[in-house]
Amino acid sequence: MSLVENKKLHLNYEVKDKLEAGIELFGNEVKSIRGSQAQIDGSKVIIRGGEAFIVGMSVSPYQNHDKDKKGKIENDRTRRLLLKKSEILKLATENEKGLSLLPIKIFNDHGLLKLEIGICKRKNKADKRETLKLKEFKREKKSIV
Repeated sequence: MSLVENKKLHLNYEVKDKLEAGIELFGNEVKSIRGSQAQIDGSKVIIRGGEAFIVGMSVSPYQNHDKDKKGKIENDRTRRLLLKKSEILKLATENEKGLSLLPIKIFNDHGLLKLEIGICKRKNKADKRETLKLKEFKREKKSIV
């Protein structure tokens, strides 16, 4: 079951490969994500120091959660991804080839929150037009039947 999706990803990028990763979260962030109070549009995955991180993911504060000692809750912080070394090396080599590492969706897997990462290539204008035409054709075909 998908909790949060990156809806514009398939319009702007072609997904070459997919990978699942765990996310290191605080308790209040888990509750917010399960309530679909997060956004992954415009976020990306980076590899730094042999570890993978997601940057730009926004998680709204949980309504019943008290503020921390500083008086604010940081909702745009960088979060570490839980991957094996072999998976991190694969992502690093794909990133060096000029492909983008983008989050596709956050989903619930047996009580754990997982992030689906896509190894993506950016589409040009002609490919975007073709995608829109195909989508419209499928919609019309579905309405006829």
